[in-house]
Amino acid sequence: MILGLSVHTFTIIHVLISLVGIVAGVIVAFAMVQGKSVPGWTALALLALILTSVTGFFFHNTTFTPAQGVGVISLVVLAVAVLALYVLHLTGIWRWIYVIAAMIAIYLDCFVGVIQAFQKIDFLHALAPTQSTEPAFVVSQVIVLAIFVVLGFGALRKFHPRTA
Repeated sequence: MILGLSVHTFTIIHVLISLVGIVAGVIVAFAMVQGKSVPGWTALALLALILTSVTGFFFHNTTFTPAQGVGVISLVVLAVAVLALYVLHLTGIWRWIYVIAAMIAIYLDCFVGVIQAFQKIDFLHALAPTQSTEPAFVVSQVIVLAIFVVLGFGALRKFHPRTA
């Protein structure tokens, strides 16, 4: 049991929150590349990404795992993004700090999503059973990283919302 829920139910909730974070985050990323601000989607993405990392710590582990390491990094990056956006209102250097932090946070959720897909989806697992050096896994992760690097540079160039 986790927070009064079966592990299965908690896992489903965690995965759904993560998927909301990914979808909302990708919408925010593409909006930034177009120079647009989407406050509702942004708030949803940030909240879902934070909840994804937080709920990940509730799974029972006897040791500190790489997934928890990614969760810690994600929460730090998300704290910076929230600070830059909601406290410092993207003024000065905080615009580019926000863009980079937001892109990293969205990327990290997608990075973990790819790992989980290769672990849980049979035909992907058959292509890369260890998720380490198998070409299908490496190429998938490189493509996801490349997409976010390109989106990040595009957002840095185009995203200039009016300051509050």
